[in-house]
Amino acid sequence: MSVPVFEEFEPAADCGCPGCARRRRDLALGLPVRAGGHPAAHGARRALVLVTAAGAVLGGGGASGAVAAPAPTTPVPVIPAIPVRPPVPAAPADAAQVSDTPQGGPAPLHGPPAAPADEAPTPGAVPTTSQISTESLRRTTRTEIINRAKRWVAAQVPYSMEKYWSDGYRQDCSGYISMAWNLRSNEWTGSLDRFAVRIDRTELQPGDILLFHNPANPTRGSHVTIFGGWTDYTHTAYVAYEQTKPRTRKQATPMAYWENSARYVAYRYKGLAGGDTGAGGGATAPTGTAYPGAAYFGPGANNAHVTKLGRMLAERGGKRFYSQGPGPRWGEADRRATRAFQLAQGWKGAEADGMPGPHTWRLLVSGGGRDIGGSSGSSGPSADANGFPGRGSFRPGQSNAYVEKLGKQLVKRGFGKHYLSGPGPRWTEADRRNVEAFQRAQGWRGAAADGYPGPETWRRLFR
Repeated sequence: MSVPVFEEFEPAADCGCPGCARRRRDLALGLPVRAGGHPAAHGARRALVLVTAAGAVLGGGGASGAVAAPAPTTPVPVIPAIPVRPPVPAAPADAAQVSDTPQGGPAPLHGPPAAPADEAPTPGAVPTTSQISTESLRRTTRTEIINRAKRWVAAQVPYSMEKYWSDGYRQDCSGYISMAWNLRSNEWTGSLDRFAVRIDRTELQPGDILLFHNPANPTRGSHVTIFGGWTDYTHTAYVAYEQTKPRTRKQATPMAYWENSARYVAYRYKGLAGGDTGAGGGATAPTGTAYPGAAYFGPGANNAHVTKLGRMLAERGGKRFYSQGPGPRWGEADRRATRAFQLAQGWKGAEADGMPGPHTWRLLVSGGGRDIGGSSGSSGPSADANGFPGRGSFRPGQSNAYVEKLGKQLVKRGFGKHYLSGPGPRWTEADRRNVEAFQRAQGWRGAAADGYPGPETWRRLFR
């Protein structure tokens, strides 16, 4: 009769099934005390050895076949099994500030009863670059975005990648942004950029977002927050609205986040309607004056922001770069005029690449900085409407050749009675009062006759 062969195996250290637990217990009982065995098990083994030896003496022997005496019944101590617990992962230093959570994929509102809206993301997936047209987006304001964000904070919505709140949005960080932006579906960190334009962090306003998507492994660290406003003038921290474990929260957060800070990108919703003040932040710049983002400029761009840029550059001495226009289609003339303005500020290298950034735009909109061709002591513009240098040249504290040129023309036209001396290159109250007198002579009143020259004042004065 053949003896069955049994394969030996080593039970897994973290398996909690009864078989593996018993096997581990039996192995432990087989060890001597000095090697880590259980003392009670060692005593039980000694008793079993003695009983077995006695049985062999009494029952063994010759062919006489003496009847062996029954072996004494020795109670074997019952050793309780030591429960096997699964290993507990080490908790992060501050779990409330770590966004190492899985990301739900794109899905319809109230969850995917059937197939999700798009193919769900997989680890290693790269976010799509296709953009959503502005016309297809629901329009909303900054105030509405912040108010929706506050509703989840007040409701203390628990974090969950699988659950959906009563409004239909998934209870994770990207579902929170989808809700605040009033999107038609639940998005994820790899698709939110399709609904937004990238902006510089210095342009952040309430309702914008800070997004970190980890394309190498979206389930590791990817996160997004809503910008609620700067905490102070240093701009090193901001009020963040976010959906994170254990629930929605609003709190002061270092720029841009507690971890992976440098990898967060600022975005602005493309369906933003109008300019308003978002709760918790400063006032939004009036419609049309805020920097729209780098995506609106450069080769292939065709929009109203390019036209506005060209007109502002023409007013600041860049008219000579345009043989026609300016117009909505980006061209070499726009790049050259922008670069000339940047060089006039003393910028070099990448700062004068001909592409308008937030600082360039801010100077053009506010009328600040130096005009193309220089300011004080430089050759001024021609004496016609095309030479108007911009309103920023005529403000208290300004000193440049345009102020002196204006004053001399006012005297020539008979509007210099307020000058006690001069005119000179420094803007004074006498300049303002003389300009006001000229404007009133045109029949203008109110804000149109405030004493500060605009393009039409300049054109009429020099015609």
